Amino acid sequence: MQNWLKVYGNRRVLSLLGLGFSSGLPLALTASTLQAWMATEKVDLALIGIFSLVGLPYTLKVLWAPVMDRFTPPFLGRRRGWIVITQVLLALAILALSLASPASMPWLVAFLAVMIAFFSSSQDIVVDAYRADVLQERELGAGAATTVVGYRIALIVSGAVAMILSDHLPWRAVYGLMAVLMLLNVAFTLAAPEPAERVVPPKTIKEAVWGPLASYFRRSGAVEMLCFIMLYKLGDAVAGAMTTPFLLDLGFTRTDVGTVNKAFGLISTILGTLAGGSIIAKMGINRSLWLFAFLQAFSNLAFTGLALVGKSYAVMVTAIGLENICGGMGTAAFVAFMMSLCDKRFTATQYALLTSFMAVTRVLAGVPTGFMVNSLGWAMFYSVSVLGALPGILLLPRFAPWNGGEGRGYGAKEVELVISE
Repeated sequence: MQNWLKVYGNRRVLSLLGLGFSSGLPLALTASTLQAWMATEKVDLALIGIFSLVGLPYTLKVLWAPVMDRFTPPFLGRRRGWIVITQVLLALAILALSLASPASMPWLVAFLAVMIAFFSSSQDIVVDAYRADVLQERELGAGAATTVVGYRIALIVSGAVAMILSDHLPWRAVYGLMAVLMLLNVAFTLAAPEPAERVVPPKTIKEAVWGPLASYFRRSGAVEMLCFIMLYKLGDAVAGAMTTPFLLDLGFTRTDVGTVNKAFGLISTILGTLAGGSIIAKMGINRSLWLFAFLQAFSNLAFTGLALVGKSYAVMVTAIGLENICGGMGTAAFVAFMMSLCDKRFTATQYALLTSFMAVTRVLAGVPTGFMVNSLGWAMFYSVSVLGALPGILLLPRFAPWNGGEGRGYGAKEVELVISE
């Protein structure tokens, strides 16, 4: 316990709990919660399906990240100033959405949802950049873990809690409450410390766009590093894509799946993430990546055991607990690793670029899984999913050597040389 207080007790790390919450709160309000509101108002299912496109700003955020690297608001500094701006705009957009009607004004609702997604993804850009800028090297794992915990708690509030409230309050009141909660997040930003290191931002938009790309791709093996980022959690993504259909196919009820896979799984992920941050503080990022890569891979075999045993609540709880704890550890280490790659002059753009490549795996990994299950069966599918971890493990010696140093990206001098060329 004393070690956990030492790792998580300082102001830099603690402030990220609130910023992670602020970052996660808007997501469900334009996704599952909005879909529930639309379904309640009997909006056509085809239109509800089309509304999934409102999430596109989250995949395109790297396009405007350079603007947030280049310009500094006139208050609260380069990072916190942008965070406050996006939080206020989000609160206003959510409030405006609460006054609209999905049934009678679907296109206005669509426009407001896109605006919320745009402001939310912009907030993500600058919160990620702030986290990488404010944390010291030994705090990267704990900071990553704390942010993920705050983010997950926010998903519960804007997802599960919002839907429960909708049984007792009008949807407009629910979204109005979420707007107020979003505005209150400004307090987290005001309480967060300013990064100790003063970094000179890019002087021009050209430098803000070209600088981070030139800085990153001058590094030896830069392209292969992007492949490593896409592949490290491949096995985890493949297994996770079919968890709900698998549990339902075994005969578990939707209540079982919601209670154990969603609620208990979320708690397990939070515990794994916090434990991962503590382990990273002791072992370092590189060695933690090795340890968690193997834990993530072999935790999939717990689902193989569940497939062989059949419907067993004890085995189900064990499998979901192991998978989420190990996955949370891997996420903490991997987020810390990506933060360590960023040049502080261009953190917003570089981190947005890296997370965009990470998201590709999450999107594409699930595509072949249904065909695999039909061909192999559940037990063999989860056994084979372990092999998805191999490409990332094989790249670890190059990009995260066990006895290698753990640097923090590139220096400004090198970047200026690249831009001048």
